[in-house]
Amino acid sequence: MMKKAPSIPATILIVDDDVELCELLKLRLKGAGYLVSVQHGVATALESIMKTTFDCVILDLRLLDGDGFQVLDGISKRAPDVPVIVLTAHGTIESAVEAMRRGAYGFVTKPFHNHDLLQKIAHAVESAKLRRELAGLRRIVGEDGDDARILGVSSAIEHVRTVIGRIAPSDATVLILGESGTGKELAARAIHALSPRARAPFVAVNCAALAPDLLESTLFGHVKGAFTGAVSDREGLFGAAQKGTLFLDEVGEMPPAVQAKLLRVLQERRFSRLGSTLEHEADVRIVAATNRDLRQEVTDRRFREDLFYRLHVVPIAMPALRERGDDILLLAEMFLQRSAARHGLPIPRLSPRAITALVAHSWPGNVRELANVMEAAVLLCRGEEVELDHLSGIAIPNGVTSATVETITLATERVLAMYAGPDAPPPPPLREARDAFECAYLDLVLKRTGGNVAHAAKMSGRNRTDFYDLLRRHGRTPAAYKT
Repeated sequence: MMKKAPSIPATILIVDDDVELCELLKLRLKGAGYLVSVQHGVATALESIMKTTFDCVILDLRLLDGDGFQVLDGISKRAPDVPVIVLTAHGTIESAVEAMRRGAYGFVTKPFHNHDLLQKIAHAVESAKLRRELAGLRRIVGEDGDDARILGVSSAIEHVRTVIGRIAPSDATVLILGESGTGKELAARAIHALSPRARAPFVAVNCAALAPDLLESTLFGHVKGAFTGAVSDREGLFGAAQKGTLFLDEVGEMPPAVQAKLLRVLQERRFSRLGSTLEHEADVRIVAATNRDLRQEVTDRRFREDLFYRLHVVPIAMPALRERGDDILLLAEMFLQRSAARHGLPIPRLSPRAITALVAHSWPGNVRELANVMEAAVLLCRGEEVELDHLSGIAIPNGVTSATVETITLATERVLAMYAGPDAPPPPPLREARDAFECAYLDLVLKRTGGNVAHAAKMSGRNRTDFYDLLRRHGRTPAAYKT
């Protein structure tokens, strides 16, 4: 169910040169309980931002007196805590990537579904409220650098951002779960950046990378003479992270002796260095992460049950990339741009076969694997397009051959050719054409799977949540296809 507008009306600024659309949006948003202002140009929009505090801005990318990116940049400088939803009929992956890079909260194309836009606004307003309570802290999607951003528009990653926004202001211990390469450390950094500890250190350690004795000394420190080779006192990471956040990556690899000392810190908020009886206060927030099933580790007596429950106060599950269908191409384009800039090379575009392969790939290495594949593609590609053979280790699976892709491409071209002649009717809006294709595709996969949503979602390369959203959007009921 869509979230209702807050009891204290949130203020929305619409920036679009389409007067009729602005009036329609204004009526819809007022009906949802929001206070609405409208501007049609760059200069007047920036002037409004200077004079009024808004909870959300809806921004078109093409305006009469300039570029919507000018407004986005101005908001980033003058009111960085205000979420911006880019609304445009000229939506491309490239512009989506650029808008996200410049700080946009979301991206919606025209014509839009009323439910989709209102839900996106409700999420944006909620996040703006959280950020305003933490004035001066950085935005939920990351830190100052692009490398710390949690990017994506899928419902799976948007849910992660929402959870982070809710728990970051507290001092609760957090356990981040997920496969390798899903961005667990980025989530930990986002939690720190949104917390009252944001100005204190963020300290990270990989528990699997250190031998047991070295891990204990690294975490808690030691005094001179505590063991052979301890020639001087050492503070340790708990000391270095005072007032800040300590990120324990791969905590499931922590040896039993260190687990016991960590449990004591979580219980008593005090620790002592190796070789010393003197206790120190542990004013540190713990964020841990693991790719292991810690419940199974507890059952197998490899991980302390009491420590598990101390860490499992607030769990966050990072989705695998294969569950973020809407984000794969967005991230691929972003990594292409970064890699090309890093190596001083032109930015190539993705060919249809490459796009098909990227979307269909299972991505066992998740976002980290995608970043590496895109960097290799930039180096291997010497033309304008990334082809399938430039994608290291990626293929078109499950019988989806190049001939299949070419057949679909040719069929699409034949349909579009109907609108190419001078006397041809105008083509349908892109959204209508896309909706028609999605309806036909949903009918196909549901018939092929006998209405089995799990199998249909897997066949389409979407997670079940996103697939159910598609079904609801297009009025499809799985039961109607059961055999």
